[in-house]
Amino acid sequence: MPVRDIVVVGFSAGGIEPLLRLVGALPADFPGAVFVVHHFPPQSVSALPTILQRASALAVAQAVDGEPIVPGHICVARPDQHLLLSGGRIRCTHGPREQGHRPAIDPLFRSAARTFGPRVVGVILSGTLDDGTVGLIEIKARGGLALVQQPEEAAYPGMIMSALRSAAVDHVAPASELAAILDRVAREEDPEREPLPLDLHGGFAAGSGEAPEPAMAGSAAPRNLLALGRPSPMVCPECGGVLFEREQDDFLHFRCHVGHAFSEEALFASQSRALEGALWSAVRALEEKAELSRRLAEQAGHRGLHRAVTQFEGAAREAEHGSRIMRQTLLKSPVQESLDAEAEPENKDVAALSRGPEFR
Repeated sequence: MPVRDIVVVGFSAGGIEPLLRLVGALPADFPGAVFVVHHFPPQSVSALPTILQRASALAVAQAVDGEPIVPGHICVARPDQHLLLSGGRIRCTHGPREQGHRPAIDPLFRSAARTFGPRVVGVILSGTLDDGTVGLIEIKARGGLALVQQPEEAAYPGMIMSALRSAAVDHVAPASELAAILDRVAREEDPEREPLPLDLHGGFAAGSGEAPEPAMAGSAAPRNLLALGRPSPMVCPECGGVLFEREQDDFLHFRCHVGHAFSEEALFASQSRALEGALWSAVRALEEKAELSRRLAEQAGHRGLHRAVTQFEGAAREAEHGSRIMRQTLLKSPVQESLDAEAEPENKDVAALSRGPEFR
């Protein structure tokens, strides 16, 4: 039975400090390969590899498409690119966003599980919402291990608590202690498990009927859409396509035929943002209507068309009234306040990572 030497780590808000403690505690001769995904703005330049290199005795670099997987290295996802593992190599794609993010945690976890099966260890650190949960479920289904940071230690335990509720987590520990677990399982073979077939690249031999990896750009649309799950009455907030819903270990998630994917919480957040955008568009349209109505009223006045003046001025007042009500509703929206609170801590992490040159 192969050792557990493929480590995939995901985090979001508040996850930088525990990640530093984790990689800082890994020994210089750690035999596994570590892959890290965190949510990051697409136009930013990540300084995370540089920061991790200061804390870790292992070599750290940003992901490069097509490079081989190397033991004793830490590979960090690039902004606006999914990080995947396939055929013993690193893949970087501009595939559809999942959970509203690119890179997202689930594609890394899912592709690692499909490629390396029981050799994979998935690790969830601090973060909001639930990215990574369905990926951990996939890792466990293929014989891998699931580890999470101790919730009491995490600044934002949302992702951790989601994993604990829905995935069969093997170990819960402070971030620095997770390193000792990773080192042990990367060196010890598991005599209790039967060996599973490996492909020619050393990866887990997945079923031949499996759908293509959705995060691989250009290969997301299966011929049989019902393989994605049950058709949902909701549409994808990213592209407007039909969403299909699927339940894994009591964890409900959605995917459209393009490949955009959401958990229930992520779908709610994305729909809230889409709704806000639509409402602001309506505000703009109403204010434009009010301005145009005033101009038409003025022109009608110059021509002595008093009835038209009254009609256009009334239309302007109605549009302004509607715009005012919608603005007041948007500015005091409790949903938007919750979304802002969710984004704020992550933005602080981003600010800390955005300084310094890109590192490879």
